[in-house]
Amino acid sequence: MKIAESELILNPNGSIYHLNLKPEDLAQTIITVGDPDRVESISKHFDSIEVKVHKREFKTHTGTYNGKRISVISTGIGTDNIDIVFNELDALVNIDFETRTIKETHTQLTIIRVGTSGAIQPDIPMDSFLISEIAIGFDNLLHFYGNTSFLDESFSEAFMQHTNWSTKKSAPYVVNADESLLNLFSEENFIKGITATNVGFYGPQGRVLRLSTQDENLNNKIASFSINKKRITNLEMETSGIYGMARLLNHKAISLNAILANRANGEFSQTPQKTVENLILKTLEIITR
Repeated sequence: MKIAESELILNPNGSIYHLNLKPEDLAQTIITVGDPDRVESISKHFDSIEVKVHKREFKTHTGTYNGKRISVISTGIGTDNIDIVFNELDALVNIDFETRTIKETHTQLTIIRVGTSGAIQPDIPMDSFLISEIAIGFDNLLHFYGNTSFLDESFSEAFMQHTNWSTKKSAPYVVNADESLLNLFSEENFIKGITATNVGFYGPQGRVLRLSTQDENLNNKIASFSINKKRITNLEMETSGIYGMARLLNHKAISLNAILANRANGEFSQTPQKTVENLILKTLEIITR
């Protein structure tokens, strides 16, 4: 069935609407970052760069590192952007732009988020690396899609009961990381954790400047929740969308977090750029072994 022009939007040069990429511009191994400026922080290590594209907050560099072709893409902040990026990445490899039809053979992408995060448990060290074993999303994105039987309903129900979750907020959803990528990155210097994905940086994450929050104890409730002897370890703004969209589209995804803040201790990293750079180098080393 032909996909309508209003649904699959292409630019005059044949590239996908938001990312401004053509199918040949994309590698099957992709690193995502939130900040467009962080794209160069990764691609500067490449042996060569063949593609440089930038439109809005979406910047892409595709090149080669240790013989492996890799694309680095900035998503911007939030799961609304993740919805755009993942649908368009999938379209680039699994939809024929000429015929506007879905390809018979599915191409699976490997997507690694290299991001920053704040810990909510006091024992998580500053400047450590955390791998998101599970993500719980407060963002509502996955509720707009069907075929979400992979979501862990018992986890989300227990969480809502523990926190006395307001019915005015969207129902949290829970999704696991890709098992093969989780095993790949499960090294001694990566802490495994459960990552909570929020819809904002200030009130939704319990930060108070001039505005009060609906539940001033929410972060404490989140931190005190445990299930199957596991606890929620950190807060950020993309991982649940990444895991959910990857599962829906049959791609592999993992989220790596540089811990730059500890909310429980009120601390922020003294060397944030160095910590992120160390995570970048470690990520490139692991995916090109």
